[in-house]
Amino acid sequence: MNHKGGWALIKNTWQSWLQHRGFFFLLAFGWMLPLLVYLFIWSAAAGEGSLAGLTQESLAGYYLVLILVNQLTYSISNWTVGDNIRYGQINRWLLQPMSPLYHSLSSEIAGKVVFMLFSIPITALLAIIIQPRFNLTWSQGLLFIPAVLAAWALRFFWGYWLALLAFWATRADSLLALQDSFIFLFGGHLAPIALLPAWMRSIAQILPFRYMSAFPVEVLVGQLTTREILVGFAYQAGWTVVAFILYRLVWTRGVRHYEAIGG
Repeated sequence: MNHKGGWALIKNTWQSWLQHRGFFFLLAFGWMLPLLVYLFIWSAAAGEGSLAGLTQESLAGYYLVLILVNQLTYSISNWTVGDNIRYGQINRWLLQPMSPLYHSLSSEIAGKVVFMLFSIPITALLAIIIQPRFNLTWSQGLLFIPAVLAAWALRFFWGYWLALLAFWATRADSLLALQDSFIFLFGGHLAPIALLPAWMRSIAQILPFRYMSAFPVEVLVGQLTTREILVGFAYQAGWTVVAFILYRLVWTRGVRHYEAIGG
């Protein structure tokens, strides 16, 4: 692992993305819109009362935090891995004195910086207008940091091993779309986990998708007990280890199988 070369690549990618930040601002805004729609839908359903203990103000807090968490954890770089394999771009990466993983990590870090330059001011403005409310404590804020970092790692490596299936399949990208669908259903986007039917809550508790998105939000806004937070971290850590092992396995076998001309 050539960390010095990898860091230079990350800095160059970041500077390149900043030059085209207008496009990425539009992309970030497009990711916000569906969550804002569901915020207004569930707020209207709650009315002056509450749904599963969630009021209009707490729903607003949940979805505004979810907007930022989704921007931080969404892995746009995984969508380009398949194309790089199919078109031979990965040939050049394999010859460089650093792990090809750095190319995806450079896009990840650059993307997060550019997206946050847009998302944080817009979310702050929405918070002033909507006036969300949730019980925030120092402990929740401190626990939120490892929760969101683990959520990113899980979402990144889970999507990365799926993208690496392009070594064998030309339409591996469809699996990433399927992953996004599961995150939409079980990751707290369609509705907070507390509002889902009992059978869906049970599934969400076990599958990795909640821990890629909703779990850090639930930690920050105070929807979980101490025991539920500890259990959530255990699931998050376990699924992240599984995702990393799958990434290493698929990468090692995929490179041995890989043949390409060009790049």
